[in-house]
Amino acid sequence: MIRVPVKPELLRWARHRAGLRRSAFPARFKKLPEWEAGRLRPTLRQLEDFARKVHVPVGTLLLDEPPEESVPIPDYRTVGSGALPQPSPNLLDTIYLCQERQAWYQDYLRSMGAEPLDFVGSLAANSDTRAAAEAMRDKLRITVDGRLGHRTPQKALSACIASAESAGVLVMVSGIVGSNPRRKLDPREFRGFALADSLAPLVFVNGLDAKSAQMFTLAHELAHLWLEISALSNLPSPSAPGIRTEEVWCNAVAAEFLGPLAASWSRKVAQHESVRRSGGGDFYRTAISRLSRPFTRAVIADTLEGRTRYTDALRMLGIRNQATLDRMAGELGLTP
Repeated sequence: MIRVPVKPELLRWARHRAGLRRSAFPARFKKLPEWEAGRLRPTLRQLEDFARKVHVPVGTLLLDEPPEESVPIPDYRTVGSGALPQPSPNLLDTIYLCQERQAWYQDYLRSMGAEPLDFVGSLAANSDTRAAAEAMRDKLRITVDGRLGHRTPQKALSACIASAESAGVLVMVSGIVGSNPRRKLDPREFRGFALADSLAPLVFVNGLDAKSAQMFTLAHELAHLWLEISALSNLPSPSAPGIRTEEVWCNAVAAEFLGPLAASWSRKVAQHESVRRSGGGDFYRTAISRLSRPFTRAVIADTLEGRTRYTDALRMLGIRNQATLDRMAGELGLTP
């Protein structure tokens, strides 16, 4: 039996990185204490199983020392009085997934002859916040008393997402990594991020946050696009130590953008927040909201037309078989 010469510190690093105790590992990892102590080496199969459990590539476990990881976009979370925490595997993998999807969509739009979006980078952090919010509402064709007025937080959120997507923004809302329900995203670590781009701007909102908080996150991250600044955010208080000037501006614009909605929601939030986790909802609609409707539609249409391979489409959409893709196509009004 061939055993892999993996260094014990790499195994300990990977386990701590994943936030797992030894007790969290099933019986087939009963020799883990000996691996971590260097008294025994795992087999290749055991190492592969371990890598999947801790969400680390096998190749990383064969390095000489643990890598130094950092968020691949500017980290605008408030630092307070101490250093920012080590980003979790769930956060990192979510950003990498979104970057991969954005890159594919950029190429797709270029192949379609799409033009850059005029609103991305059209404002600066010293712009008047009220005027900035009004510019955002105009671009998204949102009126507080009309389209978003008199709605529940969920309906208002859905309407604002639809408006943003119609303007050319990919909006992805999810509480898990990819399509893995066991890998939940912690709102205490981050609430959202923006990947600014003049062709395919992307906003990600943590779907495990409260619906009213998701709405504020969406407005905040949209403001980042108007600045053309990619950033990871957790929406700290404006008075929090270490908060960036851009974050203060985006918070202020988000508040102006939402305006009177907050008052109307306050009477409805309690009853709707209590049911927001109560059901799984329609699988296909939920999957599309995690990926964004424009991205999902583009991938499926490109696949049905023969330009994207089914294997690549299934991987990007996070689904397992063609039957699911066909059902999603039907949900989007596409003919398989």
